[in-house]
Amino acid sequence: MKCGALFSGIGGFCLGFEQAGFSTAWAVEVNEHAATTYSQNLPHVRLLTKSVLDVSVSGDALEPVDVLHAGFPCQSFSQAGERRGFEDDRGKLFYEIIRLINEFGPNKPKVLVLENAPFLRYGEGGAWFLELQRAIRKAGYWFRPENSCELTANELTPLPQQRTRLFMVALSMDAFRSGRFEFPAEKDKNPKDMRKYIDFDGHAEDEYYLPTENRYFKMISSSVTDRECLYQLRKYEVRAKEPGVCPTLTANMGLGGHNVPFIMNSRGLRKLTEYECLSLQGFPEKFIFPDDVPRAKRYIQVGNAVTVPVAHLLAEKVRIRLAEEGL
Repeated sequence: MKCGALFSGIGGFCLGFEQAGFSTAWAVEVNEHAATTYSQNLPHVRLLTKSVLDVSVSGDALEPVDVLHAGFPCQSFSQAGERRGFEDDRGKLFYEIIRLINEFGPNKPKVLVLENAPFLRYGEGGAWFLELQRAIRKAGYWFRPENSCELTANELTPLPQQRTRLFMVALSMDAFRSGRFEFPAEKDKNPKDMRKYIDFDGHAEDEYYLPTENRYFKMISSSVTDRECLYQLRKYEVRAKEPGVCPTLTANMGLGGHNVPFIMNSRGLRKLTEYECLSLQGFPEKFIFPDDVPRAKRYIQVGNAVTVPVAHLLAEKVRIRLAEEGL
């Protein structure tokens, strides 16, 4: 079974689906730094480094795929953002997904998998979600509110990251007799071992440590009560997570050192490294950042990524549903 990826980022969705036995035929990513990281780690995939606005099925000779997945831009749908929805240029990129589906004609993907911010379901009193539902149905897919679900990483997987995202699965009316779909629901009840992902005792390079003269150092360090916990600065307030829990890793980590979660060790107060963050997103150990990708861009890429084990669980459910229809 083959997948295509729009807004692929560094490949979280692609890796999750490949772990479930799917192959990735092609991917589209406009950001050059993210595309560089993607190509370094998924060299077997045909990657188009261009805006989805400039992609066409015929012009780019896109191979028909069974599944199309897309984590389309969430800034305009986020509760923490400007909440402009489909009025924002980034929000309008959703319609490019629909355009490309239509361009495939009778060869359109059997399954459409989308990812975005949970607030998309509630914005404008539910109008955003109704518009999304209308567009997907018009494209020839089964899609009801039951085809969307909020999935939380530390509830469903061994990962300690407390990250909740909205996933939506639409099934082609040409391929499926109904839109029935079962989302991952089995809870991971094992204790979360933060030390699998974070080196609490080791010493990272100097640039990861907050200088003692930094204005945030005293604020954060004075709040540290447990060296097995993570601490985060949010709007001049220090938030401590309970042991075994990592806060949501966001793209804002690339905007400044104080946006990255901190730990305190014998050497001082340091932010998590980009590789620790990558691990907390479930990327495999062999996944690497190219040397020419700046550290700030690496943090942004991690924060924008789809959590790999969550994508894997969802992909397994998609595979089962396809098999039920004999596809």
